[in-house]
Amino acid sequence: MIDFARVQKELQECSRDVEKSGIKVTPKSDGCLARLIGTIPGPSGTPYEDGTFQIEITLPEVGTEVLTNLVVNYGFSSCRWHPNISSQSGAICLDILKDQWSPALTLKTALLSVQALLSAPQPDDPQDAVVAQQYLRDYQTFVGTARYWTETFAKTSSLGVEEKVQKLVEMGFPEAQARNALEAVGGDENLALEKLCSG
Repeated sequence: MIDFARVQKELQECSRDVEKSGIKVTPKSDGCLARLIGTIPGPSGTPYEDGTFQIEITLPEVGTEVLTNLVVNYGFSSCRWHPNISSQSGAICLDILKDQWSPALTLKTALLSVQALLSAPQPDDPQDAVVAQQYLRDYQTFVGTARYWTETFAKTSSLGVEEKVQKLVEMGFPEAQARNALEAVGGDENLALEKLCSG
């Protein structure tokens, strides 16, 4: 069983200072705390700057391990050009998400660690060998490619809320559902569309 009380507490912790940290965690589906979406801003001074990165978080369903191993699987859905993130699956190579997990870590500290990884790639311990080789051999090309991926997949739309709602309504979704979906995913129209399509 998942410790839902702990998850709720951690969601509240993240929402308390979302304006300051930019870090947000919300349930992926209504009422389901086992699958979450984390959002982190790209760090300043990196090719990921000005990007908003979505991270799929899956919590374990395994007995008592929940208290000692809260986060089992993280996958990036919007950052795929980094030596420590698989460009194919979005899997993240970060020790605290694997063998260095501690019950003292929270969802927020784990997301802060992922954000720090964006600032300081570890190409000698890669998740994606092709990206790591590019990082080591041709850093400027790596930076350009990472910026392109950020521009293409992680920039938030410049559309206002009303324009986003209108786009979703034009696709055939009821206005109230479109507004609720946009609110639930922090205004990201792609995630809102995914949420609406998944039911």
